[in-house]
Amino acid sequence: MLDPLYHQLSTLAAFLLPYEFSPTVLTVCLLAGWLYIRGLRRLRRRPGWGALLFGIGLVSIYLVLQTQVDYYGRFSFFIHRLQHLVLHHLGPFLIAVSAPAPILEAGLPLAIRSRIVDPLVQSPLIRGPLRVIQQPFVAGFLFVAIIYFWLEPDIHFYAMLSLPLYNTMNWGMAIDGLLFWWMIFNLHRPGEPVARHYGVRLLVLFLVMFPQIVLGAYIALSPTDLFSIYALCGRVLPIGEMEGQHLGGLVTWIPAAMMSVLGALVLLVKWTRRAQASAPANDPVFPDPWREAESPKNPIAAS
Repeated sequence: MLDPLYHQLSTLAAFLLPYEFSPTVLTVCLLAGWLYIRGLRRLRRRPGWGALLFGIGLVSIYLVLQTQVDYYGRFSFFIHRLQHLVLHHLGPFLIAVSAPAPILEAGLPLAIRSRIVDPLVQSPLIRGPLRVIQQPFVAGFLFVAIIYFWLEPDIHFYAMLSLPLYNTMNWGMAIDGLLFWWMIFNLHRPGEPVARHYGVRLLVLFLVMFPQIVLGAYIALSPTDLFSIYALCGRVLPIGEMEGQHLGGLVTWIPAAMMSVLGALVLLVKWTRRAQASAPANDPVFPDPWREAESPKNPIAAS
């Protein structure tokens, strides 16, 4: 009676094992989770929706990089596109919308913050490039460009054959996704009018949607095999290479583009909450569940 249950648990455990173990991925995910939990405790906050969103985003990124999802992604274009949907869109989206900066900052030990993090953040070598790539239209261009770059058939072919290039592709997608969605939900330039701040970001979300639709539709409707590497690697799913390509194109076409719509809805909620918060005192004011990034800084002094 217990044999079927044991078999299912064994299968699940095997699926959760890494295909290619990466100590870097494990360390980054554990460190981020530890800093967040430590920050919550130091701020004396109870975990809420923000913690849930942050946790789901962080775990989803780990799962697509350090379980058998990564194995299937190397042999199926369809799974590969689902993997990058999480790395570039869903995971970074959830992390950024949870506005974790004050909590992560509170979780940093004082010595590390004062001697390492603060000098790095204030360094012109880092602030300068970040200021450029976090400009809304520059970030939007890079967000789309990296998708097109890694889906260029010749580049994609070599990326799937070379482990260093493959890891560079995955890390690049995750980092670019975090930078883009962080800009959308959290960055606010001092003195920038509220209408301009939200209006520009809504426009960027609108603009990045269409190149993804075009690319996804081209891949999904193409009658030729654009990514021959998957035919060479062998089949791991009961679908042909062309079916996998068409499904992968649909993932690039519909869910990826719909993330812009979801992002726009979140921005509209934040905009509405902010407008209500600045309304006259006799108007009802509702708390902002998304926690504006420009909220007061960490009240904790160093421990």
